[in-house]
Amino acid sequence: MQLQPDELQNLPVFGIAGNFADHLNQAGEASDFVNVKTEEQQAPKGIFPIYIPGDSSFLGVYPLCNLAIRADFSKPIKLQAEPEISVLFELDYDGKQVSRAHARAFSAFNDCSLRWPAAKISQKKNWGTACTGLSEQWLEIDQFSSGGVLDHYHLACFIKRDAQVYEYGIDSPAISYSYFYQKLADWVVKTLNQQKDYGPLEDLPALFAQMNYPKEMILTLGATRYTEFGESHYLEPGDKIGVFVYDPQQIKLEQIRQAFARDDNFSDFSGSALVQTIEAS
Repeated sequence: MQLQPDELQNLPVFGIAGNFADHLNQAGEASDFVNVKTEEQQAPKGIFPIYIPGDSSFLGVYPLCNLAIRADFSKPIKLQAEPEISVLFELDYDGKQVSRAHARAFSAFNDCSLRWPAAKISQKKNWGTACTGLSEQWLEIDQFSSGGVLDHYHLACFIKRDAQVYEYGIDSPAISYSYFYQKLADWVVKTLNQQKDYGPLEDLPALFAQMNYPKEMILTLGATRYTEFGESHYLEPGDKIGVFVYDPQQIKLEQIRQAFARDDNFSDFSGSALVQTIEAS
């Protein structure tokens, strides 16, 4: 399955904050959500916008790129990749309320983030064109529940710097997300209908009304935990970052590492691969 560029530019993109144990602490963002209350301790903190088609603010700038991450390195910045699984959801409505979120396909995503003080988490995500990443390879979801294809997939991330390859994110099964499958889908519906403008989060019902209630959206499910290298090293121009959603029954992690080290072409990858070069804008 593949989405054409014109299709992607018409799809809103959102992310989930705090859907993977300890990521917010590693990213230095836990304090941003200290006053955000959740129904369960392990529940995600909320949903934030990354791209809103036609919006007059920074959120209207199309940020997705499958080849590069571009940022202004003329002054010191702290830039980190965030390896994630993104899901294409179809949305059903009952009047102005979302009634169902149906997961259709999944892909590799780099929710790249600037580590700088900001009122809203979205301001750390969209700072211009080619500031985040989405693989061109989409895999269809047979069922968004136990027993489906996603049971087997893992999420991995590597960085190549000065010809050396390092593991950037901890290799993690998709099912290790805090909220996943139907529990996640139900939480997404509730959050889209109820989340207000509070702290680092935006008013989602207002955004959806502004978009005239879109039928589809891309939702990134949250970043995995960093390795020691990923947590302590920020991205630099010339780095190459690779995010891989893969099935260990089809390909081993070490095979992916070796292919990434060789700069192989991942166009025939059995899963979903996203390889980006870090560039100075």
